[in-house]
Amino acid sequence: MPKIGMEPIRRKALTDAAIEAIGARGSMDVTMSDIAGRAGVSPALAHHYFGSKEQLITASVRALLSDLRADTVEALRKARTNRERISAIIAVSFSEEQFSDDVVAAWLAFYVVAQRTPDIRRLLSIYARRLHSNLMSGLAPLAGAYDAERIAEGAAAMIDGLYIRKALGTGPARHDAVALVEDHIETQLLEIRGRTL
Repeated sequence: MPKIGMEPIRRKALTDAAIEAIGARGSMDVTMSDIAGRAGVSPALAHHYFGSKEQLITASVRALLSDLRADTVEALRKARTNRERISAIIAVSFSEEQFSDDVVAAWLAFYVVAQRTPDIRRLLSIYARRLHSNLMSGLAPLAGAYDAERIAEGAAAMIDGLYIRKALGTGPARHDAVALVEDHIETQLLEIRGRTL
């Protein structure tokens, strides 16, 4: 008989194991047995909780988004100014956990599978909208709506691009990635301030 309260723990272990396995392989070319082995459970139990590998993959993307959202909410809670809000979002995007090799490689694999999987595409669209909205919340008061939109798009593109470069092994270290995006933001804000003087 299963222990009461074990289901959430095992589900979390399986989604973590899926992210780790996909990240290590750099693709979706993993089996439920691979994932279950990493999680320390049987393949039958993995199928019991998720039904199929596709459902486990979708749950894994949700888990990544949930972790990212929780980290972002916590970072934004500590921000005191609009500029600090922007820096908090950038810092979370390149945190040790979010910018780890396995997580970055898993994100890339999820983007590939999203091209043919509507559920994953929808979840990644949610991520993109959240990132944009969070950046806009700090940028709009500093730059006005039009310029904020442009700066937010550039920052989001840089974040995504730095993830791709990291996955390819050619990207900068975490702190350098933060500095690149911060430099983009600050350069744009300085240019706007110069226009208004």
